Amino acid sequence: MTDNVLNFNVGVLGHVDSGKTSLSKALSTVASTACFDKNPQSKERGITLDLGFSSFTVDLPSTKKEVFKGYSSIQYTLVDCPGHASLIRTIIGGAQIIDLMMLVVDITKGMQTQTAECLIIGQITCSKMIVVLNKVDMIPAEKQGASIDKMKKRMLKTLETTKFADCPIVAVAARPGGPEAPDREAVGITELISTLMESTYLPVRSEDGPFIFSADHCFSIRGQGTVMTGTVLSGRTGINDTVEIPSLGMSKKVKSMQMFRKPVEKIKQGDRAGICVTQFDPTLLERGLVCSPGALVTVHSLIAFIRKIQYYKGAVSTKSKFHITLGHETVMGRLSMFGLLVENGSSSKLLKDFDNINLQDVAFDFSKDYVHQDELSADKEKVGQGVDRTVDTLQFALIELEKPVTCAANALLIGSRLDADVNTSSCRIAFYGRILVAMTDPKYKETILPELKVFKTKTREGLVERATDKYSVIAKNLFKKETNLAAFANFKVTLSTGEKGVIEGGFGQSGKVKIRIPEGLSDDIYQRYSSSGKKKGKNKEDEGGTNETKEGVKVCLSFKRYMYDLKKDMKQS
Repeated sequence: MTDNVLNFNVGVLGHVDSGKTSLSKALSTVASTACFDKNPQSKERGITLDLGFSSFTVDLPSTKKEVFKGYSSIQYTLVDCPGHASLIRTIIGGAQIIDLMMLVVDITKGMQTQTAECLIIGQITCSKMIVVLNKVDMIPAEKQGASIDKMKKRMLKTLETTKFADCPIVAVAARPGGPEAPDREAVGITELISTLMESTYLPVRSEDGPFIFSADHCFSIRGQGTVMTGTVLSGRTGINDTVEIPSLGMSKKVKSMQMFRKPVEKIKQGDRAGICVTQFDPTLLERGLVCSPGALVTVHSLIAFIRKIQYYKGAVSTKSKFHITLGHETVMGRLSMFGLLVENGSSSKLLKDFDNINLQDVAFDFSKDYVHQDELSADKEKVGQGVDRTVDTLQFALIELEKPVTCAANALLIGSRLDADVNTSSCRIAFYGRILVAMTDPKYKETILPELKVFKTKTREGLVERATDKYSVIAKNLFKKETNLAAFANFKVTLSTGEKGVIEGGFGQSGKVKIRIPEGLSDDIYQRYSSSGKKKGKNKEDEGGTNETKEGVKVCLSFKRYMYDLKKDMKQS
């Protein structure tokens, strides 16, 4: 493959039986070793069970050469994703390597549950989409035009609140007559390729950074070595370079490489290729990541910047467990949500333009205080924990994985409820995000979590028992007698009558505290609670005194209780 051919990865996604594989076959001229239902069970069951890869190449028209400087043609690599609900792990893994998505819709059925889930995955993973209305041959000829127009309007209405609003829609018949019919030329393919060309953009391709390769198929060739086929996620590698297979704990030398059966000397970000390395057992690596030595990390727990999927109707609650997909791996993870309060609205752009975030803009700062959240919320809401004003909240999650995963340190993650009934009509994809802190130490609870300042706001109430002078009161019922009162020295309190005070320390052995009132008590309160004032207070009650006198003046204490500090430290703002 020469350098003047641009590789452009196109994901083919949609509901089971919408005709994705037939469309890929109709478009493709070159098939890879992992294509068109290579799995014997796929042929047996008549559905795609794994990712399939194939390609076709289009010469650049003269009108496009200015945009795609340096390239003479575009190789479209089709990533045929399975459509069955139970295979969503595979779909998510495949979608993370695409530049554009073709959402295949059976025109006789319209949007179905898995079609909607594929649309959500597309919104998370890529910026461009083409809707392909397939099986137009199943509609009587005299009704085709009206049916296509009607479905286009329905699709545009569905997409108007997504990033794919006004995306191109093309009607085709990838396999006229269905799979059992004699081979006939597909309908609408020329228009689809033309639309695909118009939607193609110049992706950012860089040879900088570590080499990371997403392998999706592995096999051996006698006398040559073991071949790993996949897509380059970042960086570059060449013949005689050493690559690492972290999941196997081994490194191998690159002997040769091919891109769709054509030998190449190097591959870079975005390329689809086969890498032949020195021999190892291919059954040990059906799917996974390969990289330059030391480029990937093995994560036991992580802190991620996350957002909830608006179509997910359930709660994403602290302490709940979700399926966490990182690359091709999916494991269970336990969530703890927290947020960074931003009162000036500066977080709005970050929240609404997640896909274009520079991670440096939201680099995690361990020195800041973060507020605990019971569940993942909308972008803006009334935040609890003592904060009673509407603010923007940058939302994060601590995700503790049930087993370690090897991935890039800033990998995209998707959280799902894959244990839900596959026949459900509800969206199972709950949230998505990107890793900000990858915890590689198995003892992260002792070494890293104590540095994480997530707090809950605690409140306590007591009563003023008496005033020792105009600037001091004794309070009761604020603490239990066994409480370490020294931990609360100098904490601020507020009286229900408005006076501000500071806890000076304990008073006696029953949990009472002495509170200093720097501005002094009002004459009325001092008279009620001083030794002399109490006698007068009895006379007032006899005369129908105030409710404040009858109920007592309350002492209110609010403080932060840190959740991960081993000492359970407390702090006041």
